[in-house]
Amino acid sequence: MDYDAMDGLEEVGPRVTVREAGADHVDFTLGNVDLAFANSLRRIILAEVPTMAIDLVEVEANTSVLADEFIAHRLGLIPLNSKQVDDVLYTRDCDCEQYCENCSVTLTLHARCTGNEIMKVYARDLVVGEPRPNEWVGQPVITDPEGLGSVICKLRQGQELRMKCVAKKGIAKEHAKWAPTSAVGFEYDPHNKLRHLDYWYEEDPIKEWPKSKNATWEEPAQEGEPFDYDAQPSKFYFEVESIGNLEPDAVIQQGIKVMQQKLAAVIQELTGDEGRNGINGDGVNGFGGARSPDGMNGGGDYAMDQGYTTPFVNGGSASTWGGNATPYGATPYGQNNGWAA
Repeated sequence: MDYDAMDGLEEVGPRVTVREAGADHVDFTLGNVDLAFANSLRRIILAEVPTMAIDLVEVEANTSVLADEFIAHRLGLIPLNSKQVDDVLYTRDCDCEQYCENCSVTLTLHARCTGNEIMKVYARDLVVGEPRPNEWVGQPVITDPEGLGSVICKLRQGQELRMKCVAKKGIAKEHAKWAPTSAVGFEYDPHNKLRHLDYWYEEDPIKEWPKSKNATWEEPAQEGEPFDYDAQPSKFYFEVESIGNLEPDAVIQQGIKVMQQKLAAVIQELTGDEGRNGINGDGVNGFGGARSPDGMNGGGDYAMDQGYTTPFVNGGSASTWGGNATPYGATPYGQNNGWAA
């Protein structure tokens, strides 16, 4: 196909140019969209792409110097493979009482130090149980050359760690442990031609504020050029860095999918079309994918399941904190018998 023949045609729809791609990062430009669209995609990539993370830890033995809650928190931050995470149900949408093979992945950790040297327990020591929704989800992400993974804790002679971990599907809006990215770089108008930024400087802003690498992709403002008050940004620079649980391209694709589902939900509300069942006719309330815990808004079926208590809620079963729900309703996963990661 002769691409030169298309140069005179007006571009329709978003235009993506991949500048650099690797196993854990992707650098690309997004054009022919407005600022609201580009920023929405950035926010969804950061907070609403579903992944897997350890959410419940049942402690059978812990004679280390670290408290149960401390280790549970460290376990929750270990990245887990989330390839084809759509095969996993959200716990709130599953018919089980707490967790099952359809909505979770079980990992076991058993380590005991028998020598005189201090023993380190790594993410590689987590053993993934079967069955699970597919062959990828739940496997700890290990990227270091030694193949050890993150350090969980250290044990001295005679100390033991024996735990059962339950990984569940969630989004970073609920907890940062479900974040698919470590960073998302976002920039537009690198020459500040639109004057959206007011640089603070002492003598010369050009010398004191060096241009980013994206400045080479746009023409700078010419001296004496009149300011265009109607100008709008149309080219945006993204740099997405994955933590390893999803490939960078999968993070972007999942983000676009979530955005489509959100827009479809808005359209349905505006049109009052009750017959439509979301994208591809599946999902939660007609729209699958990530969404905020209904308990935060006081809704949802699972909001009836009570979680741990806080001093802000009265009533319910008595505890040190009083009550049996959080100030936002219930926890997304109902009653927890172990430590929440």
